[in-house]
Amino acid sequence: MQTKILAKAAMAFAILAGSAQATSPAEPWVSTEWLQSHLDDPELVLLQVGEESQYKSAHIPGARFVRLDDVAVTSDELSLQVPSAPELRQRLQGLGISDSSHVVVYFGNDHVSVSTRILFTLQSAGLAAHADLLDGGMPKWRREGRPLTDRASAATQPGTLTAFNLQPTIVDAAFVQAHARQTGYVLIDARAAMYYDGLEESGADGHQHRGHIPGARNLPFTSITNDDLTLKKPAELLALFRKAGVEPGDRVIAYCHIGQQATAVLFAARAVGIDAVLYDGSFEDWTTRDLPVEL
Repeated sequence: MQTKILAKAAMAFAILAGSAQATSPAEPWVSTEWLQSHLDDPELVLLQVGEESQYKSAHIPGARFVRLDDVAVTSDELSLQVPSAPELRQRLQGLGISDSSHVVVYFGNDHVSVSTRILFTLQSAGLAAHADLLDGGMPKWRREGRPLTDRASAATQPGTLTAFNLQPTIVDAAFVQAHARQTGYVLIDARAAMYYDGLEESGADGHQHRGHIPGARNLPFTSITNDDLTLKKPAELLALFRKAGVEPGDRVIAYCHIGQQATAVLFAARAVGIDAVLYDGSFEDWTTRDLPVEL
């Protein structure tokens, strides 16, 4: 476990230092085989996302149920935002996460982007080297006949995290406006094509619009997985970014409806060594500001 964390730490350092082409990035996911062999590791923190009823019915032994609300804040204007560093530290400690923890997140059904939003939040807390996605989630675990339980997990003991500053993983509307068409940046809309193309409206309540932020390319968040919800191979992920116009050395800015689906694209970018940031307010914030959209 320690070897994987050290390799990921080197990658995270390279990305945060501004390298858009980290060499041989450590995969930010683990296999079902790996997880089963490490279920008894004392440093493992296993988190299931999705529907709580599914968790109560059956979950991987030792897993704890986590909601987006456990690691995010909602304001009057925006639905999903990363908390301040002190508040996020307190919330993560409440999930049992410590400096030495290895966090593995998995989806109970098909909530892939909920899982990647949790992982993005951990990355924002500087814990990218200590967190992974379970490839294929609960569906793959079930198909392979691996152990499940309906027993409630023991009460979570609070973790101990060193105080941290939030990492530079988030940008605002002004940054998007300044960089959407700038050389070296590629703005990616991670919503389904029907929203990008303007077939369906999207945006904040009372500010619905058809179309996308000017200059954005479409790379739907569902593109990063296969039909069985396992992750596509790194070469396939890289091909998706190339098709969306991302060239070597480019920095990606991703957005979606409220800042959830886009984290799946950010996760894929990390997997292939592409530097990427999230416009966390996403189309909800953009339309609230009545900024221009295009078809």
